[in-house]
Amino acid sequence: MAKPDNRADNLDHLQNAISDTIENLSEAEDYLDEHADEISPQDRQAIESKNDRRRQSIEGFKSEMQDEAAYQDQS
Repeated sequence: MAKPDNRADNLDHLQNAISDTIENLSEAEDYLDEHADEISPQDRQAIESKNDRRRQSIEGFKSEMQDEAAYQDQS
């Protein structure tokens, strides 16, 4: 038997995911600022690409939060 859909803490989970992703993004940017002359162009590009994906994830999480908030308002 399937478990019932419990969405009570989805907004909290999404906010935690956003916070964690922003923290990782910031740490990676700080690393690049401090060590840009010590890393290879390939490594720099890999970090920058990962940060681009992090920014996209943050936008996706924000959109999910809006959807979840709308769902909870309807409930």
